[in-house]
Amino acid sequence: MKVVGITSTAILSLLFGIVAPVYAQHEQQSEKQEHPEKPSAAQHEQAKPQQQHAPQQEHAQQQEHAQQQQQDQNKQHAQQQEQAQQQQQQNQNKQHAQQQEHAQQQQQQNQNKQHAQQQEHAQQQQQNKQQQLAQQQRGHEQPQRTQEQQRVEQTAWQQHRAGNWQSDHRTWQQRGGYSGYRIPDNRYHGYFGPSHGFRIEGLPFLVVGGYPRFQYGGYWFSLVDPWPGYWADNWYDTDDVYVGYVDNGYYLFNRRYPTTGIAISISM
Repeated sequence: MKVVGITSTAILSLLFGIVAPVYAQHEQQSEKQEHPEKPSAAQHEQAKPQQQHAPQQEHAQQQEHAQQQQQDQNKQHAQQQEQAQQQQQQNQNKQHAQQQEHAQQQQQQNQNKQHAQQQEHAQQQQQNKQQQLAQQQRGHEQPQRTQEQQRVEQTAWQQHRAGNWQSDHRTWQQRGGYSGYRIPDNRYHGYFGPSHGFRIEGLPFLVVGGYPRFQYGGYWFSLVDPWPGYWADNWYDTDDVYVGYVDNGYYLFNRRYPTTGIAISISM
């Protein structure tokens, strides 16, 4: 009986030795399932950068994109400023060039005007000298005129004195227009007109068809109108006269009576 008891005891011990470790292992696995093992601090720190890497990278990309946009904006702004400065400089250059051109044109106009005035003044002086010379020549020639010539001239002038100027005279328009010789413009402005007065006294004189005719400036001037009765009896010897071109015809004007013109015809 003791042997059987010892044997039973040994078998139970053996079974308990086998079952106990198995049961303990099973209990440990159950505890692991119920309470999973927490990662260590080192493992946690290693995992943390991996978890934060994606947000940081996205943030960095956003910052880089924002910086690129800012650079593009700065570049565009700089280009706009450069274009504005270039446009402003071009406008200033254009305005300066226009001002210079206007100043040069104004200076040229002033120079031309001054030159024209100088030429006109020189021509006027030359004409005055010529008129003085002509008067001196007439002064020298006058004593050579015979009394008979003076009488013929005086008679011719007096016969053509108007009794009634308003009814006796006619304009070239009333006569149907001027048909005589026309003085070239450059010669007319140089020797005739209101600024070029002279006296008939002492000039070459003829009577053609009963009308007085005198020579001046290389042309013959024939009166076709009577002269006003209110003029002085010897106006042709004492008064300054000039040849004027008015209303498409030539007239002889007396400076004492500048509003009255005697129709005259010109020939070479």
